Amino acid sequence: MTSPSDGTMPVIRQDVPTSARMYDYCLGGKDHFAVDREAMQVVSSHFPEGLDAARNNRLFLYRVVRYLARDAGIRQFLDMGSGLPTQANVHQVAQQFQPDASVVYVDNDPIVLAYGRALLAEDQSTTVIAADMAETELILADPETQRLIDFSEPVAVLFLSIGHSIVDDEILRSMFRTVWDAVAPGSFLVFSQMCGIDRAAVEEGNEMSRGLGLVWRNRTPDEVAELLRGMDLVEPGLVEVVDWRSDPNQPPLAQVDEPLRPFLGAAAKNRRVMEYGAVLRKP
Repeated sequence: MTSPSDGTMPVIRQDVPTSARMYDYCLGGKDHFAVDREAMQVVSSHFPEGLDAARNNRLFLYRVVRYLARDAGIRQFLDMGSGLPTQANVHQVAQQFQPDASVVYVDNDPIVLAYGRALLAEDQSTTVIAADMAETELILADPETQRLIDFSEPVAVLFLSIGHSIVDDEILRSMFRTVWDAVAPGSFLVFSQMCGIDRAAVEEGNEMSRGLGLVWRNRTPDEVAELLRGMDLVEPGLVEVVDWRSDPNQPPLAQVDEPLRPFLGAAAKNRRVMEYGAVLRKP
């Protein structure tokens, strides 16, 4: 697996929150610090439904990967901005339906790299690359990517809950174009990001996130639709992720810590922000 260039362990800062650790906290994980928990409390005070949105995105991941592996026969996955290893990771879901599936995880958060490498140390069909997901060409050309992904065959490239971390629309479009040009026909691109129901919700969320020190840009559903314009959507198209092929019988997520429990189910009353997403197929 890829290591820091000087061979040292990555530095993990505990004085500023990261979106990966905050997300882990929302999923009932254990790999977060007080600063991340405090940041999530701030988010929840502004947007109580944010916890449901995060958890709905992880449930979306399971359904999407199951669809790709079981129904579409995909055996190669490239997970951009993968976040911390937690429950129902991409390789675990894919290998339930395609035992020989290979997965390349990409992230630039030091704690993701440290934990991911420990988890996958003995798994030769899965690896973690230290890279900025916006540097798509370098990721596609990385030796580890080339070892595990055959781009002459269909591959699924996942951009799950990462759009809000790319504030520049043109950079995001460039990432999509680079992937679309590189993959074989029959490949898939999966995208989701946090959206606001209107411009006021978007701007409030962006201002709050900047105040926490996060690189963040909520968008409206229409703005996301424009980013994906011209690409073939798999049914049911671009929707709130909780509505993408919903399955009440899928494996549940872990319980959240006590301080977050009052916010569970808040989306039933508050709908100012939510995760929107889609699965796209290259003809």
